[in-house]
Amino acid sequence: MIEKGPLAAAVKKWIERCNRAYHTRLYTRRQNPDGTNFFDEDWDTLVLLDACRYDYLERVDGLPGRLESRQSLGSMTSEFVRSAIAGRDLTDTIYVTATPQLHRVVDESEIHFHKVVRLWEDLDNFWTAEDGRNCILPETTTEHALQAAATYPNKRLLIHYTQPHLPFIDPATEALERDGNPYKQYVRDEIDVTAADLRQSYENNLRRAIPHVRELLTALDGKTVVTADHGHLLGERSFPIPVRMWGHPHGTYVEELVKVPWLVYESGDRRRIVAEPPVEDDDATDFSVIKERLRDLGYDE
Repeated sequence: MIEKGPLAAAVKKWIERCNRAYHTRLYTRRQNPDGTNFFDEDWDTLVLLDACRYDYLERVDGLPGRLESRQSLGSMTSEFVRSAIAGRDLTDTIYVTATPQLHRVVDESEIHFHKVVRLWEDLDNFWTAEDGRNCILPETTTEHALQAAATYPNKRLLIHYTQPHLPFIDPATEALERDGNPYKQYVRDEIDVTAADLRQSYENNLRRAIPHVRELLTALDGKTVVTADHGHLLGERSFPIPVRMWGHPHGTYVEELVKVPWLVYESGDRRRIVAEPPVEDDDATDFSVIKERLRDLGYDE
C-alpha cells in the first residue's frame, strides 16, 4: 500500500474507522474491556504523561521507582476521561491539568474533583515558539503541581502533563518547527521529514519532561505513580487491517495505544486523604479557549 500522499491519507482514515468498528464491536463498547480504572488503584499522586508509551518510558528511564505496566481504558484522552473520570466522586482529589480535554468532552455536572487547576486557561503558563507552536512546558506543570500539594496536603493529586504529546518542543529537524499536526502532515506527504524524525521528536518530548517529573516525585511524600492516559502509534501497524498508523485514534485497543507505564515511587509517609465538597469555581468554561488549546495540541486537522 502507498504509505504517503492525499490518497493514502484518505484510505488510512477509512481503515481507521474499520479497525475501530472491530475493536468496539461495532461501537457497542465505549472503553477498552481489558483496561484498568486508575482511580481504583492505590496512590497519593497520579502523574499522567499524555500519550506516553510503556516502551518509550522504559527506554528513556531517568525516573526512580519500580516500572510495571497497565492497560488504559482508552486509546485517546477523551475516551480515557469519559471512562475513568466522568460521574465519579473524586472530591478527595486535586486535578492539575495542562490539557483541556476533560472540559471538552465531559459535562461540568459530571466533574466531581475537589478542585481543578486549569493551567491551559492562563496564557502566562504558555511557552510560544517563533513559528506559533504553543504549549505548557513540563516545568510549569511541575511548579503548579507542587503549589497544589502545599495548598491541599490532605488531597490526592492528579497531575496531567502535555508531554510527550504534540507540540514538539525540541523537534529532531527544523522541518518540524511548525504549527499543526506533523503526523498528519507526514502521511499527506506535506512535510519533508522521515519516520525516524517523528519518532525521535516524540522521544525528545518525553526526555524534556523527565527531569521535571523526577523533581515532582522526589519532592512529594507518599505513593506516586507515573502513567499515561493512552499510548501512541508511531508507524506501527494497526489491527485487524494491518496498515501503518500515526497518532492515537480512539476506540483502537492495540498494544501501542493501551499498554501504558505504571511506575511506582514511594517516599516518606503516606498522606492522610480526606474528601471534601468541591471548591466553588465561578469561572465558566470558555469553549473558544478550549478550541485554541486543541489546535495547539494538533487537533485542528
